Amino acid sequence: MDKVVLAYSGGLDTTYCAIYLNKIKGLEVHALTVNTGGFSEEEIKQIEARAKGLGVASFKCVDVTRNYYETCIKYLIFGNVLKNATYPLSVSAERMLQAFAVARHVQEIGATHVAHGSTGAGNDQVRFDMVFQSMLPGVDILTPIRDMRLSREEEINFLKEQHVEMNFAKAAYSINKGLWGTSVGGKETLNSKDYLPEEAWPTPVNKELEKRNISLGFDKGELVAIDGKKFSHPVEAIQYLQSIAQPFGVGRDIHVGDTIIGIKGRVGFEAAAPLIIIKAHHLLEKHTLTKWQLYWKDQLSAWYGNWLHEGQMLDPTMRNIEKFLADSQATVTGTVFVNLQPYRFTVTGIESNHDLMSSKFGSYGEMNKGWTGEDVKGFAKIFGNQTAIYNKINEVKK
Repeated sequence: MDKVVLAYSGGLDTTYCAIYLNKIKGLEVHALTVNTGGFSEEEIKQIEARAKGLGVASFKCVDVTRNYYETCIKYLIFGNVLKNATYPLSVSAERMLQAFAVARHVQEIGATHVAHGSTGAGNDQVRFDMVFQSMLPGVDILTPIRDMRLSREEEINFLKEQHVEMNFAKAAYSINKGLWGTSVGGKETLNSKDYLPEEAWPTPVNKELEKRNISLGFDKGELVAIDGKKFSHPVEAIQYLQSIAQPFGVGRDIHVGDTIIGIKGRVGFEAAAPLIIIKAHHLLEKHTLTKWQLYWKDQLSAWYGNWLHEGQMLDPTMRNIEKFLADSQATVTGTVFVNLQPYRFTVTGIESNHDLMSSKFGSYGEMNKGWTGEDVKGFAKIFGNQTAIYNKINEVKK
């Protein structure tokens, strides 16, 4: 019997794939769950139990959370990357790490097939396929949901016929949890009008919470402390911040964007920690970097985020930009102050030894200590000289 490694999350799509590949296609299914920071130990045990209950030949879980941070999330923070000024690339980023891990497992057990539960309308199919084509030449890629154009209702009906027991009401929403946020897809995100209902969001809002002030400590662009509490690794700081902020209901939104295959798509997400970190980090940079550092970071970061979103993490250009982003963080050290309130947060200010808004050189809008009025007159004349010449020669009139 031929072996197939299935990228398995325990959700509706991968549950369908596990049954279909084994009972209909006659393959020996080896399920691999890749934890990118979204699953607890108890949840992993539950996923394993469900997989074995489906009759898979083997189940394995690999935790890539720290590698995910070091090879991907760190640079999304350095670049303040928000797709369409909204989405922190929660799923886009983690799919790459998951695909790499699945490909390595295929190589380890000598499987002849690899499978994923992507649909034919989204980005994930391209991300997985590109990695598998690069790392697993000659290995067949199986995608039952995509190939048969299955709706979630059709998947549920098939599983019921196979006597599979699961919470089908909950399965109405596709939920992907990871260190950098949780995505939520359902019938509401399939049109341009509807918003997700309260019960669709994975983290309930604690309505008893009152506003809270917190401080975030950054060292060379990386989050290392919260409210003075230091962490041994930024992953721990991100997880701690998430536990504090997500119950406030902040970081919820629906992202609307262009898919890799050319159609528009919507996806809900909750990502309190990522959004707070990016906004806080960006404010700290605005105080500690020059205008041209900020300008070029914006240009390169936008390209980096878009290329990552489209599954091109293996492009060597990405490594070049990562080096630039890392080098830009030398002075991005300090504390950022954040106010949390139900459904919103405000980044209120910073403290840093590298703050370029220093009173030693003057106060904006009031006085300066580094030049005279005559200095400014001369500067303005020279700075505007080329524009003045152009206007005189061409007699430009307004």
